[in-house]
Amino acid sequence: MVVPSVWRVTEKTAPPWLPLAAVSCTLVFWASAFVAIRHLGHDFTPGALSLGRLLVGSVCLAVVALSRGVPRPTRRELLTIAVIGVLWFGVYNVALNAGERRVDAGTAAMLIQVSPVLIALMAALFLGERFTVHLALGLALAFSGVALIAFSTSPDSGGGQSDVVGVVLCLVSAVVYSVSLILQKPLMVRLSAVQVTWLACTVGAISCLPFLGDLVSQARDAPASSTWWLVYLGVFPTAIAFTTYAFALKHMSASNLGVTTYLVPPITIALGVIFLSEAPPTMAYAGGVLALVGVALARRKPRPPAAQSPDPEAAALHR
Repeated sequence: MVVPSVWRVTEKTAPPWLPLAAVSCTLVFWASAFVAIRHLGHDFTPGALSLGRLLVGSVCLAVVALSRGVPRPTRRELLTIAVIGVLWFGVYNVALNAGERRVDAGTAAMLIQVSPVLIALMAALFLGERFTVHLALGLALAFSGVALIAFSTSPDSGGGQSDVVGVVLCLVSAVVYSVSLILQKPLMVRLSAVQVTWLACTVGAISCLPFLGDLVSQARDAPASSTWWLVYLGVFPTAIAFTTYAFALKHMSASNLGVTTYLVPPITIALGVIFLSEAPPTMAYAGGVLALVGVALARRKPRPPAAQSPDPEAAALHR
């Protein structure tokens, strides 16, 4: 197996362009994952699809991670990795796979993009960052957009076979993604990106083992093309994309990296039109734009207070 150059370059010697290249790979592969998941919904149940994807991803990552030496995380780091594995790789995948059986790929991608707002909110609640007016307004706009998407995809609105349950499942994925990103950032200080991703992916695969029987029977009945699409999900959007994302996270702030995922929905919609001949309902576009405006507003940094000239009288008192 050829090891991608991004995995061979040590974090200390990485050129400035490499994190940007890593993010670009992640965005394209993750956008394609929404389309592949939607396509495979006819052949694999959500749990079986998650397990198959994670097993392939874990094997691929093991080849690279173990070639760099056995990771030696502390007990606390292992616990954090286990939580990330269950949430980001287990719950996220099952919920997203189930959600995409009810909503199209583009709508699912737009819903996941509320995660930067959730990250900002959690940073304010748990990391001591300021809860600003911009964050409050951004939250209101983002979730107004989500409500508009939910209405546009409900059967009563004429949006087809989609429903609110699919929207809720995609939002569950967004929540566990946001929590996992906050948990993963401190790990990147000491541990290798590929090793963290491999361990978390392996934990996620273990958590999905109850679906092994479904995977075996459905893989036997599925056409060969679907099996290869499942392998694609494990190699590219999972093994490579999660590692390039973790690599970029080591060199960028969590908030700045979260903003880059704004590009995933338009890429996903374009791929959905090309490969699936489907697109989100018209009103969902408006909801998606409203949600992204809310995310952008929530991530806006407050202006630093203007420097004030010293008070002559106060200065005199300190002399």
